[in-house]
This record gives sequence, structure tokens and C-alpha cells, in this order.
Amino acid sequence: MAGFIDKLGRSYRAATVPVRFVMVNVAVFAVVRIVALVCLLFAVDAMPAIELLEMPSRLSRLVQQPWSIVSYMFLHYDVMHILFNMMWLYWFGAMFHQIFGTRRFVGLYLLGGIGGALLYVLAYNVLPLFSGTEGLLLGASASVLAIVAATAVRQPDYKIGLLFFGQISLKWIAIATLFIDVISISSSNAGGHIAHLGGALVGALFALADRRGTDITAWLNCAIDRVVNLTRRSPRVRIGGFRHTSGGKKPEPVNEQQQNAPRTTMHPADEAEMDEILKKIKLSGYSSLTAQEKKRLFEVSKR
Repeated sequence: MAGFIDKLGRSYRAATVPVRFVMVNVAVFAVVRIVALVCLLFAVDAMPAIELLEMPSRLSRLVQQPWSIVSYMFLHYDVMHILFNMMWLYWFGAMFHQIFGTRRFVGLYLLGGIGGALLYVLAYNVLPLFSGTEGLLLGASASVLAIVAATAVRQPDYKIGLLFFGQISLKWIAIATLFIDVISISSSNAGGHIAHLGGALVGALFALADRRGTDITAWLNCAIDRVVNLTRRSPRVRIGGFRHTSGGKKPEPVNEQQQNAPRTTMHPADEAEMDEILKKIKLSGYSSLTAQEKKRLFEVSKR
């Protein structure tokens, strides 16, 4: 068992960020289903505990469990639900990651989920359709559709092969998906489909803003960085030219040349090659790259 966990840990560390998100979603799904099974065997109702991770539509309840606006987007209970979400996240996540990079993938996954959650809550508290009802939201669909929409807006004519359909442009896949969500609002899961549209809207806005050189996920990524830095065991803080640690050690002087030196580890030749590839993407789109250029872009983005 220890060897399996160690192997799983190595696989996680070696994986790209989209694959890591798939692994986290699957791990949460497995834990939730196992806990639910154990509770069933001992005649214990597991749903109250699971609902603490789902996002409620009622504002008074949401205030009591604010973490659910994030936890819901990693939570699945139905097998088919997680299967389709993770397939889309794996395929479109890889394309998004190659185009936009790691940090913006993390930011948009979270921001898309938040956008879907906010539209979900707004719909339940404003639209007469949901008057007198309360809903609970779970699943990565809004986050996944943010990734899908952003990729489709950035590379609308890029084609992928689909079983029974052949080569289809990303724009048509995105349009068909959104159309299905719109007409499905009349179903029993109306709130869920509205949340999907909220995620897709965030993804489209992200891609359109990126064309103008604006990253709408920057503030969220900065917030994540601050949280990560606060949770480190020995955070390092520079004050007045000295580097201090939380361990109580004597501060050591900081070399000014070292402090101001560029932090890139990319070889100059690689950097020049990446500049040419990114310039080609900007002028002609990702689909204009050769197989070798796509491979190089993927290799560098993993570093």
C-alpha cells in the first residue's frame, strides 16, 4: 500500500497541472463514495456531511459555509458526471495549458467555478422559476466550461477528431455545448445548467481580455500566492535589505546584485525560440504551429 501511494505521489508530481486537477477531482470522488458506502453499511446518513461541501443557493446558508464556493467545484457523486467532466478537463485542459500556461489554468478553473456559482445563486434568488425552492450545487462543470470556452474563443478554427463526427472546429463544439445547456434549463437541473453558462461566460471574457493584453485571473493568482506563502512552515520575508525567517535565526544580508538579478532559468537560445513560437501563435493561431513547435512549446511550459 505504501509503495502504491509513493508511486501515485511521484505520478502527481510529474504530471501537468491539468492532469493534477483531474487527479484531485478523482481522489475527492473516491473518498466521498467510500465514506458514503461505509456510512450506508452502518446505517448512518452521510448526506449532511456531503452537503457541507456542496454550495447552497440560500444566502443565509452560504454565509455559514463560505468554503463551499470552492469545494463544490471539486466534488462529484455520480459516476457519469465525473467521467464526462474529467474527459473534457483532460482534453481541453491540455490545449489551454499549451496556449495560456500553468498559472492562468489554475486561475481560470477557480474563477470559472466562482462565476458559475455566483450566477447560480443569483438565479435562485431573483428568478420566479426558483421561488420558494433551495438548491445545492456540485461538480466541476462550470470550471471545465470556462476552460472550454476560453480555448474555443482563442483558437476557434482548431479542429479535433470526434468519434462518428470526424474533424470538428472548437467553436462548433463550444456552441453546441452551450446550446444544450440553454435548452436544458427547462429540465430538473435548471440551476446546474445556469451555473454552466456562468462558467462559460467567464471563460469567454478571459479569452477576449487576453487579446487586449489583460489577464482577469491575475488578482486571483496573486491571492493564491499570498495564501500559499502564509501556509509555508518557514516563510521568508525581506525587510530593509535583510532576509528574515520565522525560525528565529539571525538575519543574513542580501546581496543586491543577487536580489535584482533576473529569475528566469531559461537558456537564451530557448527563450529566443519561444519568442518566435509565441509570435507565430499571435499572428496565425496555435493551429499554424508545426508538430515540432507544439512539442517544444509543451516541453518548455512544463518547466
